[in-house]
Amino acid sequence: MTPDAQPDPGLRKIIHVDMDAFFASVEQRDFPELRGKPVAVGGSSARGVVAAASYEARVFGVRSAMPSVRAARLCPDLIFVRHRFDVYRAVSQQIRAIFHDYTPLVEPLSLDEAYLDVTDTAGGRTATAIAKEIRARIRETTQLTASAGVSYNKFLAKLASDQNKPDGLCVITPDRGPDFVLSLPVGKFHGIGPATAGKMQAMGIHTGADLRAQDLDFLTRRFGKSGRYYWNISRGIDHRRVSPDRIRKSAGAENTFSADLMTLDQACEALVPLAAKVWAAVSRHGLHGRTVTLKVKFSDFRQITRARSLTRPVASEAELLATAGDLAAGVLPDPRGARLLGIALSGFEHEDAYDAQLSLFD
Repeated sequence: MTPDAQPDPGLRKIIHVDMDAFFASVEQRDFPELRGKPVAVGGSSARGVVAAASYEARVFGVRSAMPSVRAARLCPDLIFVRHRFDVYRAVSQQIRAIFHDYTPLVEPLSLDEAYLDVTDTAGGRTATAIAKEIRARIRETTQLTASAGVSYNKFLAKLASDQNKPDGLCVITPDRGPDFVLSLPVGKFHGIGPATAGKMQAMGIHTGADLRAQDLDFLTRRFGKSGRYYWNISRGIDHRRVSPDRIRKSAGAENTFSADLMTLDQACEALVPLAAKVWAAVSRHGLHGRTVTLKVKFSDFRQITRARSLTRPVASEAELLATAGDLAAGVLPDPRGARLLGIALSGFEHEDAYDAQLSLFD
């Protein structure tokens, strides 16, 4: 065993809270005529992209980042509604205020999910009891449901929150942790994206058990610095701390799409929620950045970035989106299609910049 395989000196109490179909659920809450019906947040045009889907729509295979035309084919009764990011942000702030009633160690991942470390603030209570109370308060305050995962590290807590969705709770205890991952597909592991999962599968690594069978030297040779992380998580080990104030120099959001985006209009619509996420992150921390970077990964997995630096900080979410759109117009459309888009804002006016590398939707 490597030094990383040694257990933490003291096991932590980590909760991962993830709102259920957040954007679509907000729409169903605010518009009763949508309740119980398949709903997609996003444009319904030929070039539209689904930003989020209700659980009623997911039954038909509708997913976020799916072209709207395909979603409508899968679910002919699908109801499209335009996004209202100002409302989603306001609800997110309500939820975050609840988190901070329990611990200052809150690490947001996006508007609809966060890690909480309650190790030193539980006051003798179990993390499971706290997670139940938080979910009840979220329901009472917002009339929305949340799923939660409880475990002794971040990796397992996030895995746990996915197990009993929607409106569920899953606890992975220390004695279950190492073996919990064995039967899971590597594509379900947080930190292993579609490209890496495909690379692993080409090597015959399909499950956590397959990943655990590889030695550290092999994984490091094939995956660089990430190899050590993969070696650890295949054994239920994750020493990362919940970090409410990670010091970095950029805030970014990206998304990998289930179908390649072939037109500039599709790409520009897909940039809307990315810009909203980045702007929410920098606004929350009072940051002002001058440099906008666009990231594009094509269907052949080749990747490019384009950046533009302004003479002053970006003034608004609309300006951030417009700048990213201008950068996109310089490289798209491309016959290969775009499988991933990302936006980052950097060049902050002060050094204490917050890194919000966000995952998109749920």
